[in-house]
Amino acid sequence: MDMITKMVMERPVVIYSKSSCCMSHTIKTLLCDFGANPAVYELDEMSRGREIEQALLRLGCSPAVPAVFIGGELVGGANEVMSLHLNGSLIPMLKRAGALWV
Repeated sequence: MDMITKMVMERPVVIYSKSSCCMSHTIKTLLCDFGANPAVYELDEMSRGREIEQALLRLGCSPAVPAVFIGGELVGGANEVMSLHLNGSLIPMLKRAGALWV
């Protein structure tokens, strides 16, 4: 978990993903279309990806990907991010985290 804590503090938006996951692709596209430049960690392409995936599950991410952190805090998966987007909370959250400047 210390590894995850360190990784999510390095950038305003961090996404843990798998290259074959369509929901991960959707969330990455959404955030990039807003102009956020997330750090994306493809767990299936990382040597310690399985270990990180298990840590995400222990944090409460179910399924483990996509797992989105904004401002160092766990936001959740695709359902949570889409809910924030639909209720108008996502862009203000990204601005507060320093991921958007407009």
